[in-house]
Amino acid sequence: MFKGHPKGLLAAALSNMGERFGYYIMNAVLVLFLCSKFGLNEAVSGTIYSVFYAGIYLLALVGGYIADHSQNYKGTIKSGLIVMASGYVLLSIPILATAGNTTWLLALTCFALFLIAFGNGLFKGNLQAIVGQMYDNFEAEAAKRGPEALAEAKSKRDTGFQIFYVFINIGGVIAPFVAPLLRSAWLKMHALAYNADLPRLCHMYLNDANAMAATDMENLTNLASEVGHTGVVDAAFCDSYLNIFNTGVHFSFIASVVAMLTSLVIFICIKKNLPNPAKKEKAAVEEYSAEEKAANAKEIKQRLYALFAVLGVAVFFWFSFHQNGQSLSVFARDFVATDAIPPEIWQCINPLFVILLTPIIMWVFASLASRGKEVSTPRKIVIGMFLAACAYIFLIIIAIAHDYPSGLEFQSLSEAVKVSMKTSPLVLILTYFFLTVAELFISPLGLSFVSKIAPRHLQGICQALWLTATAIGNLFIAIGVTMLNTFPEQWMCWAVFAAFCLISMGVMLGMVKWLERVTNA
Repeated sequence: MFKGHPKGLLAAALSNMGERFGYYIMNAVLVLFLCSKFGLNEAVSGTIYSVFYAGIYLLALVGGYIADHSQNYKGTIKSGLIVMASGYVLLSIPILATAGNTTWLLALTCFALFLIAFGNGLFKGNLQAIVGQMYDNFEAEAAKRGPEALAEAKSKRDTGFQIFYVFINIGGVIAPFVAPLLRSAWLKMHALAYNADLPRLCHMYLNDANAMAATDMENLTNLASEVGHTGVVDAAFCDSYLNIFNTGVHFSFIASVVAMLTSLVIFICIKKNLPNPAKKEKAAVEEYSAEEKAANAKEIKQRLYALFAVLGVAVFFWFSFHQNGQSLSVFARDFVATDAIPPEIWQCINPLFVILLTPIIMWVFASLASRGKEVSTPRKIVIGMFLAACAYIFLIIIAIAHDYPSGLEFQSLSEAVKVSMKTSPLVLILTYFFLTVAELFISPLGLSFVSKIAPRHLQGICQALWLTATAIGNLFIAIGVTMLNTFPEQWMCWAVFAAFCLISMGVMLGMVKWLERVTNA
């Protein structure tokens, strides 16, 4: 897999894999954790999640600026890992939320999320910039051997970023299992079992048992019995279950701390073998004459125009794609017959597909290239947006076929009616299949595209701008849960995401030829 690629690629991929493993453990449970620990509704927890998720990518601009300005990419990356570890340490403290401490405890939780987001901003974009620099150096060495060697080296960049992306997702496959296993083990130690809906009902009882609807009270009683409770269902049981349930989740954050520290150790051990974009740029600037700088100014401007054009389109795609941690998680919990499978587990399907499908896609495009039919990076991104639209069109068909109501209307039904309306897990699997293939055409290739067109002295900032586009899209992802819960028919929610993907595809398709000229300039 790594044959013919820069030697530092594996080392960078391993460091990134450790960080992503810790992040995905936390990400798998975050929305459901906020609901179960603090009794927040899905709209509020979704908003916190959206701001946090957007912050991860927006703060990459800060990280990119720090690295470009200080000319210390490696030091910035190391600092990011330390800051992230500190955030996970705060999240791992198992303090029971009560009426008297909920305000400051929620504030502490949000501060911990800020540390994780800020640390990620220092880490993520700058490591990607280093990978891009590997291929710049790789191509420069190949150019010395002639045009054919240079062409061969340039063809490796897209696949290199795809390999890098695979290692991100290795952690993503394993991580979603960690939190449910730790939580379920802790519940089992206290003679209890897991149920996704029970924390919400416990909070309703504690807030005002007299105001609970008869159906909700009946569901609470039945679910309490199902998880192993044999006594009276009262405030003491609700407090106890919430405490045990959430303490189990806190243990998963300890696993995230261990993953961060592992990634830090890996990076410290291998950093001397990684390139430093800043040092290369300093030498390069000295080689440019005033005339050469003037001649390059127009090309740099065109490249930046192309970058911002693609970023503008990417915003709408990421708004739709990152519903896997929002509306699709809620859909998995409420509308899919998972039985004993916690809803967090379904998030591992996406990275699993990434690992399985990446070699196939790499082989397909390599085969096309060998026959002189190479597909450009912009065209690959267009294909990805179409496939994402297909995922949501599929969900539209399923929602119409099952006559699914809004999420809030569904939650008000009795458990027996809910069970009768749930769909097969295959629906979720096929949805993630389409979204994953779309992701493979967009995310790693978007990183490759940025590395191709970014001016050498702005590698960190430009990689951060790609992440910023993701952030802007993520600012609005909480709307997905709101639409799922409030639109009178569920299919209307999926139709919005399908429309955004199709519009993004159309705009990108209109720019393809121009983008091809710019990237080949």
